[in-house]
Order: sequence, then C-alpha cells, then structure tokens
Amino acid sequence: MNLGLVLSGRMAVLVLALLLALANLRGVQAAAPAPTLAGLLAAAHAQGWDTLAIGESVARFGRALEGAPYVEGTLEGPGPERCRVTTNGFDCVTFMEIALNLARTTHTAGGREPTSGDVTSAITYTRYRGGRVDGYLSRLHYTSEWIADNIAKGVLEDVTPSLGGVRFPLEVDFMSTHPERYPALRDNLALVDSMRHIERHINSTPRTHVPRDRVATIERKLRTGDLVAITTSIRGLDYAHTGLIVREGSRARLLHASSKSGRVMLDGPIGAYLARAPSSSIGITVLRPKPPRDR
Repeated sequence: MNLGLVLSGRMAVLVLALLLALANLRGVQAAAPAPTLAGLLAAAHAQGWDTLAIGESVARFGRALEGAPYVEGTLEGPGPERCRVTTNGFDCVTFMEIALNLARTTHTAGGREPTSGDVTSAITYTRYRGGRVDGYLSRLHYTSEWIADNIAKGVLEDVTPSLGGVRFPLEVDFMSTHPERYPALRDNLALVDSMRHIERHINSTPRTHVPRDRVATIERKLRTGDLVAITTSIRGLDYAHTGLIVREGSRARLLHASSKSGRVMLDGPIGAYLARAPSSSIGITVLRPKPPRDR
C-alpha cells in the first residue's frame, strides 16, 4: 500500500468536504431584520412619498414590507384592549392596514418627518369604530364593518358599484356562534350578546362585490393602491382575504400577506389569483383610499 497516495486521497476528500461546507455557508443568508416604523417613515420622507398620489404611497409602503413573515394573532394580548402595532409580521388584514396608514400618516405630516406614534394614531382611527378604543368590541372585527366605518370616516371610497358590482348579502354570525375561538369572548360570555347586536347591524348594511368570474374583465379599471377584500361563501363570514393592487402595465397584481407562502408577497393578477382560489372565494369588493383630511 502506498501510504502517500492514501493520505493524499484522504486529504482530497477533506478539502472537498471543506469546500462544500463553505459553499453551503455562502448560500445561507442571515434573516433580514424586521423594518421599523421609524425606518419606513424616514425612507418615505427622504424619497418624497408624501408627494405621490395616496394610492401610490400605499403601494410603496406595501412593497417595502415584501418578505415580512405571515403572523396571526398580533392584535391579541393580555390586559385591556389597546391598539397593538408591530412590524415583525402580518396577517392579510394587518398588512393592508399598516400600508394604508403609513401612507396616510406621511400625507398628513405637513412636510415634517412623522413619528411612530403618528402611525399608531392613524391605525387606531381606522381599526376602531368611530376611531376610538373602548374595549374589545370597539374593534372592527368583521371586514364588512371595517369597510363601512372607514367609508363613513372619509378614509375610503367603495368603487365596487362603478365596476359592475352586484349585491353581496351579509349574514355574519361567526364570532357569536364560535366564542370559544376568541379569548375575549370565551372569557366573558356577557360580550357575546353585544356581539350578536353588532352582527345584526352589520347584516343590515348594503354591500356589493364583483363576482369572481368577472374580475379579470375589470382589472384594467383597478388602480395601484386599491384595497381588495375577497368575499366568501363560508357560513357566518363575510370576507376571506384582503390585499392591495399594484399595477404593472396592463396587469393588476395582488400584493398580500399570504398564509400559504408564509410571507408578504407580490402575486399574479387578481383575476388569475381568484381563478385558482378555493370555490368559497366568490368575488371582490374594491376600496380606493382617499386623500387624508384633518380630523
């Protein structure tokens, strides 16, 4: 046996293993830190996003959050109801909400650089009935009520009727019939009767949607920054998902926090997205952000 050849062969194996390990290390990238409200606001201020149309600003902030993880339950926590805001992760609603309110905050700053507190105030205004925190039930839990309340407050315009929308009957009762899924209701059953009253009021509110088989034909009318809420046929619920539109030429792509992909992502055209969605996703309601006004 030639000892030199054996050693050189072993050395070659060791070198090859070392090279493969180094290659793997190069492929591993450290997770990017979560953006902060202050950092997002500073970037927007430096780039003049407050001079853009409000929908363009909404989309810029949404794109800045691409790749953020999908995280549920960030609004819940111990103690009394308060407006909880995080940039560590989003579900579909909190993603849409923060993109909208970052944009609204920059547009009301009057040329100064806004603060994180300004964003929390803006989110409080859109998240809670009448813009005021008054316990768990003051939060706009159902998307349909969130829409109606923010139309009334001048935050949004419902453009669905102008897109050929048809009546979407509201029959919500999921929270009151499944209180065990909501810690605040489970721990205080007296709130369930109040929730039933809120649900009855929601069900008396007219709402429209564009049926899923017509969505592709109205894509050309959608604008960057339009908010999209996907209606559902699941009993007791109103909407199954939310996101916002980013126009790329003739395409109206969906930017959303995807539970399936586990992150905020820019998806394909909204019509194509709906075509492959579950059959319970039956259409869209389209809300257009309005330029903010002083409150």
